[in-house]
Amino acid sequence: MRDLIYLTGTSFITSLLVLAFTNFGLAQVMTSSNYQIQSDSVNFNGGYSSSTSYQLESTAGEVATGELGSASYAVRAGYQQMQESYIALSADGNVSLSPSIPGISGGTATGSTTVTVTTDSLAGYELTIQASDSPAMQSGANTIADYIPGGSDPDFDFTIGASDAYFGFSPEGADIVQKFLDNGSTVCNQMGGSDTSDKCWDGLTTSPVNIAVGSGSNHPSGVDTVIQFQVGIGGSVIQPAGSYVATTTITATSL
Repeated sequence: MRDLIYLTGTSFITSLLVLAFTNFGLAQVMTSSNYQIQSDSVNFNGGYSSSTSYQLESTAGEVATGELGSASYAVRAGYQQMQESYIALSADGNVSLSPSIPGISGGTATGSTTVTVTTDSLAGYELTIQASDSPAMQSGANTIADYIPGGSDPDFDFTIGASDAYFGFSPEGADIVQKFLDNGSTVCNQMGGSDTSDKCWDGLTTSPVNIAVGSGSNHPSGVDTVIQFQVGIGGSVIQPAGSYVATTTITATSL
């Protein structure tokens, strides 16, 4: 009879966020490889001022500014009017890693979830992941260590030795950051690289890790990011039997 390690995987906190940010009347949009001016205005005075008790953004030289509305429209006219940005985050939910791993012979267990970010922000969005605990995967007093790459970049392959037991993750999708892009064969963190399936593995931390950045509005379809999870236990490891759980937080922020 062999003891089994049941991996109930990773649960996600997801939410629908409506974020407001300040930008300035839609007179002209300008961009380059180094900056983005979402909108501009021609006026003769104003700017930012503050003290210990207030902060003020002001402008002078515009006419007919302010908020107007009816049952069928809303207008926010002028350089300093607030413009709302919509952002929504959804995920598949809890992830069950499978198969269960025998506590004597070791093995691997995998699972994934799809996270969708939808935003109308002209500047795009940022997606991060962080673990609630360190190490992330726990069963009472027993733990499985977070994956440690061999260098400063993620490992192209999920690699464990006979005496290792690790839990790692790898994101995939159109907007994943350079850190998780690869050269198609052995190396991750490649500028303009490819997104090879099940490659470029890293370990979770209790600090947010940036996994995807989108530029511009993707509303209404949104963009998917698939997050792969894997536990690997070497054949020489006597891992205590149990139901191991990792809890992570996924956060999407409009830019």
